[in-house]
Parts: sequence; C-alpha cells; structure tokens
Amino acid sequence: MIGFERLAVFLTVVGVLIAVPGPSVLFVVSRGVSLGRKAAVSTAVGNEAGLLVQVVLVAFGLGEVLARSYLLFSILKFAGALYLVYLGVQAWRHRKQLVVAEKQEGPAAGQTGRVFREGFIVGVSNPKGLLIFGAILPQFVDPSAGNAHMQLLVLGLLCVLIALISDATWGLLAGSARNWLARSPRRLSWIGGASGVVMVGLGVQLALSGRD
Repeated sequence: MIGFERLAVFLTVVGVLIAVPGPSVLFVVSRGVSLGRKAAVSTAVGNEAGLLVQVVLVAFGLGEVLARSYLLFSILKFAGALYLVYLGVQAWRHRKQLVVAEKQEGPAAGQTGRVFREGFIVGVSNPKGLLIFGAILPQFVDPSAGNAHMQLLVLGLLCVLIALISDATWGLLAGSARNWLARSPRRLSWIGGASGVVMVGLGVQLALSGRD
C-alpha cells in the first residue's frame, strides 16, 4: 500500500486544504446556527456521504469523464446551485418558525433525516469536489505499491474522514452559539434569515464558478 512518507505529505496537504473554511463549512455553520448542533452534525454527515460517492467515482475513473465533459459538468453544477438557492429561500421564508423550534430539545427524527438528505444532495452535486479529488489524489498514488484504484479509494476515504471531523466541529461550535441567539426571538429570526442569504449566495457562487 501507500508508503508512510507519501501518506504523511498527503495528510498535511489535505489537512491544510480542509482547514481553510470554504462553502462546505459555511453551509454547515449556517445550519448549525439556525437549526442547532444536531442538525449541523447531520448536515456534515450528509455532506461527507455525498463526497464519499464522489470519491468512489474518482477511484474508478468516472471523475475523468466529468472533467472532459463541459455539458455534464454544467448540468451537475447548476443542479447543485439551484438546490442551494432553494434551501436558502426556504430558510428565509421560515425564519420566524425557528423561534418555536428552539424551545424543543432537538430536531425530530424525520427532520434529522431531511437535514441529512439535504447535506447529501449538496455534497454529491458539487462538481468541484470531483475535479479536486481527480487532481489531487492521483498525485499521491504509488505505482509500485499495488492497485491504483484501491489507493485512490483509501486516500479519498481519508479526505472524507478529515472533512467530517472539520465540518462537524465547525457545526458544533455554530450550534453552541445558537444558545445565545435563542435568548432573543428577534436575534434567532434574523440569523435564520441570514443563513438563508448565505445559502443563496453559495448557490450563486457555484453557478458562476468555472472549472478552475
């Protein structure tokens, strides 16, 4: 399998890339602040489950197909962008309902499942992840160490694990901040609307982004 030195360099590079807050972190944080820690963790788990699908696609070469096809890239990109905008609009429309929801101990099982699915759709429909995985992971494959597909899969799983720890930590911190926000219905309603604006902004950013 992969040598220790090569793996150490890989973990350092990936750790630095993931430590810098990006759209995934902003999405998880917005859910944590508006819906609480449990929802934030569910969002992070769902998002990383979507990334896991992308890792499998990259490991078996399907990421290269997306990289070569502008049409497929555009379809996936705009689907993800529209879904983020949809979630943002819904968060804005229902921002006042957070005042009632905050009195509950946590989201119901059905809501937790819905939040997970939303995170999964956002994660799996972001084509940038496929391209990033396709660009970074192959650089750390050792041809003399065995099956290249298996090496790509292992490296990708490590990426997903690190991303899950990072995103969940950000989400828990944001969910804890919600306890202070919940003391004022006006503050909670405002932050719910702000999280909606953030998600719409992320959707627009994704729609306008290119391949680079």
